[in-house]
Amino acid sequence: MTLALILSLNGKKILLLEKATRIGGSLSRFFREGVPFDTGFHFTGGFSTGGVLMEMLKVLGFTASVKPVFLTGPGSSVFAFDQDNNVYDMPSGTDNFRLALHKNFPGEKNAIDRYFDLIKKVWQSTSSLRLRNINSSVEPLEEDFITLQSVLDSLTNNVKLKGILCVFCLCYGTKPEEVSFANHARVAGGLYESVARIENGGEALVNAFKDAFKKADVEIRCNSFITECADIEGNQVKGFILNNSERVAGEGCTFTIHPQEVLKVLPKEYLKKAFLERVSSFETTSGFFCTFGVVDNADPSDFGPSIVSLLPSYNLNELLDSSYKGRGALAIIRSVEAKGGKRYCVINAFEPEFFSQINKWGDSSTGKRPADYYKYKKDKMDEIKKRICGFYPQYCNNFRMLDAASVLTFRDYLFSPEGNAYGIKQKVGQFNLFGRQSLTNIYVAGQSAILPGLVGAMLSSFILARLLIGKKDYGNFMEMRLCS
Repeated sequence: MTLALILSLNGKKILLLEKATRIGGSLSRFFREGVPFDTGFHFTGGFSTGGVLMEMLKVLGFTASVKPVFLTGPGSSVFAFDQDNNVYDMPSGTDNFRLALHKNFPGEKNAIDRYFDLIKKVWQSTSSLRLRNINSSVEPLEEDFITLQSVLDSLTNNVKLKGILCVFCLCYGTKPEEVSFANHARVAGGLYESVARIENGGEALVNAFKDAFKKADVEIRCNSFITECADIEGNQVKGFILNNSERVAGEGCTFTIHPQEVLKVLPKEYLKKAFLERVSSFETTSGFFCTFGVVDNADPSDFGPSIVSLLPSYNLNELLDSSYKGRGALAIIRSVEAKGGKRYCVINAFEPEFFSQINKWGDSSTGKRPADYYKYKKDKMDEIKKRICGFYPQYCNNFRMLDAASVLTFRDYLFSPEGNAYGIKQKVGQFNLFGRQSLTNIYVAGQSAILPGLVGAMLSSFILARLLIGKKDYGNFMEMRLCS
């Protein structure tokens, strides 16, 4: 949606194809008993003054309609570890977070400061985090070739401190021993500075796009996707076959789908064996088992917003391993949501879940799954409700869980191959699929390209737009939009 709007604002005629019944994907909301719930987007970084997300929203013209709700104050960001019953109430703001760590780990001041100095170095050296200076390619840093785990091991032997500094791995679904320190820094740096929800959830952003598309030269077709590239001349695709057998022509096409789904569309004779093997080797991130509930008769003025991370262990490598059998990490998100003049006190919770853990039901579809799947789902819901009430006993008598979703649910509704939350892993030494492909008018962007999540998906569109529009026109466009 971001790329479609940027190109349209620069004079391009755009056909936006969406495989689902509506645009928005995991940004969209759904309702149970009139209560609004977020499908997959719950919070983000980048909303601080001068933050990259705020700048992107300004370029798109969304700053008036997309409003952040910052998580600040006591209890808004809590890390609780079952291993020793330690609870860390962490303040927002990078400096505040660092000082809180100094207080909790007085003997580790040098390690903590060095860690945050490295985070700052990566941010200052990553041009894509500054829209005016954005490059058409992402230049790797030294920290792109070393893991988060190796950096932390070089700084400290304190297992508890390393566990706290790894918690944000849950926000991109890759183990500390696999993710590069640079990619960790690019995600975590924004979250240290500020964490925010969006008023009315991701639906506010979807609606902003819809309003903008009405004024732009963007045609939207839902229930539509490309099945085949046709009429290839001189390494350029002249036509595209859709799922309804219609042929459409265009000067180019950008895929923002899972990389392995892109391979199914591109003609194999134009793809080198090494390229096919590289993309086929990409590993998917974890998904989540999510629950959606409401607390009746609660006081909205005393209800979040907040995120509590319940962690059975300080070892995030263990908690993000598909073979792990113990109690999982659990994120509990409180928010007040409004609909139809009513305000609801909502609790969403999500626990890492891998397709391999429930692949015995992989051939089933939504509404047609076997009885043992529904038992598995109910048992998970009961356990998660117990953990929520254990942390918030004051809600126990009035908390109702209205629905839940497994990775199979996300797979079937969002067309993610394994229901994963963040596309493919951002692994050290791995260069993900992005930019121009071997067929020279075919491009790839999306959340798996640069960084996971909302900010990563949007950033990849800005980087690719510079290439498609041209450096000079892109620069003029950015100056006009950011200075208006």
